[in-house]
Parts: sequence; structure tokens; C-alpha cells
Amino acid sequence: MRRLMWILWPSFLVAIPASGVYFSLLDPVDLDLLGLHIAANNGVAYSIGFCAFWLLGAASSAMTVLLCRPAEQAGVPVDADQGGR
Repeated sequence: MRRLMWILWPSFLVAIPASGVYFSLLDPVDLDLLGLHIAANNGVAYSIGFCAFWLLGAASSAMTVLLCRPAEQAGVPVDADQGGR
């Protein structure tokens, strides 16, 4: 549960300003996705954008948590001569 919070909380905090900056520059009504106009009201577009930024931040945080594990936990053999590095 702690690792999940290490992933979700920072990504939530990053999604707030990211969606604020993005949607202050672009109007969600004017957005096109792969050449198709999105027929949604502003609230739905803001929510989808916020969730997209949150997922991108979560992917980044998850990769960081994954890469910060010690070699023993990651299943990497540790050479005794190198002292675990």
C-alpha cells in the first residue's frame, strides 16, 4: 500500500498544474483526437485530460519506484567483488 501511495500521490500533484497549464492554453472544445472532433462538454474534457495527465505521472512514478529497488529484491545477481554495485 505504501508503494502505491508513492506512485499515486506525486502523480496526482503533478496532474493538477499540468492540466491547469494545458487547459489555460487550449480550449477543450477545440481539441481533435486523431483527426476526430471530440463531442464532449467542457467538464468531461477537463476530467479526461486530468486523468490522462494523472496516468502519465503514475507511469513515471511507477518506473521510478521500480528502478529504486535494491538489486537483491529485483532478482539481479550481486557480485561480491563489486560490493553490490
